[in-house]
Amino acid sequence: MTEARGFPAFAAQRGRSTRGRSWWARAWIQAMEDTSLDNDQLRKGRRTANSGQVGTITISPGRIAAIVIAPEDTYESVVVVDRLSDDQWARFLDQVGARAGHIAALLDGEMPHDLVTAAEDAGVPLLPGIGDLDPSCTCEAWELPCQHAAGLCYQVAWLLDQDPFVLLLMRGRSRESLLDDLQQRMTRSISDETGQSAAGADASTVGPTDAGSAAVVRTETVGSAEVGALPADPELPGRIGLDELVVSGIDPLTELPLLPLLALDAARRARAQLAAVLAGAPEPWILDEWQDAVRLAADFPELAEPLASASGRADALALGVQAWSYGGAPGLDVLEHTWSPDPQDLARARTELQAAADEPLELTTEDNRLTAFVPVPRQLRLDKVGRWHPYRQDDEHWIPAGPADRDPTTAFASSDDW
Repeated sequence: MTEARGFPAFAAQRGRSTRGRSWWARAWIQAMEDTSLDNDQLRKGRRTANSGQVGTITISPGRIAAIVIAPEDTYESVVVVDRLSDDQWARFLDQVGARAGHIAALLDGEMPHDLVTAAEDAGVPLLPGIGDLDPSCTCEAWELPCQHAAGLCYQVAWLLDQDPFVLLLMRGRSRESLLDDLQQRMTRSISDETGQSAAGADASTVGPTDAGSAAVVRTETVGSAEVGALPADPELPGRIGLDELVVSGIDPLTELPLLPLLALDAARRARAQLAAVLAGAPEPWILDEWQDAVRLAADFPELAEPLASASGRADALALGVQAWSYGGAPGLDVLEHTWSPDPQDLARARTELQAAADEPLELTTEDNRLTAFVPVPRQLRLDKVGRWHPYRQDDEHWIPAGPADRDPTTAFASSDDW
């Protein structure tokens, strides 16, 4: 059965940005606007999105549709998006399943930069590029997209802000089916490892296992009793929300109103650790006390003020949160530290940037940073997982300016601030 979701019509908006707030929503809008040949239709499309004329939006694999009730008539607008093949999904799931942080993020209903990067590494495009969107409409306009289809696309960016899994549904998989597939893969992996250990174990000894194995199978004699296989691995518990936390046996701690958020964070981190163990994958990035404070402030904005007060570093915390939002722990690392990458990586990036530039770039290199000062000061910082982070200069300080990307030319061109 085809999976589809219907989203209620947006009421008329005043002053709302049609470009979206999240980086993935902006990437969606950029792909639509790069496809357009008529800026006038885009301007009209923004007015259509804000006017409340777009009806219920239906999103199904490979298709987005809505009725647009314009003053002169009613039209049906459709945007077709390429669906990923079964082979592409398999490669994507293989890549994601190998990284515990990605599994945990998916299970927590999040869409981090690293997830999209994992898809790119597997040769699977999640975000659309130029020409990847195919808009149509029952109106008589010849432009693609017309104002009605453009208005629909602008509102889809709002949906992506609210639920990034809308993007996966466009590409062919609902959130539920994707998480089910990931869970099944984890279970199969654990079963395979358990079966291999059982087949190779001596009947009277404890058999050796790999460090990444999720279970050890053994049989041995203790007195006259025989000990069989260890209990099966536990199932990964479901994600909980703040309103589902239960603290029993104590009175409400009104003097610690942020305690429930910390408890929720501890539960989620424990869940991520368990996901790593069950998948036989590396644990998530190890953070020091300051980095963990930044992570908490980024994940729970309610904690930003008390963390800033406790640390006495309000400006540094705000900057760290910005770096974390664009690139996670590796993004925070390049904000605060330099390192010495392979010189060939820097040379290759310089060559690619020069080739893509409209005019010659004067680039300087220092440690893991490439800097250009003309026409405006810009900088790229290479992190330790191979991604480039764009920075802009604000007075004497360098500020994170956009999402990281493995392609230096994409990172250099995609900044939110220049």
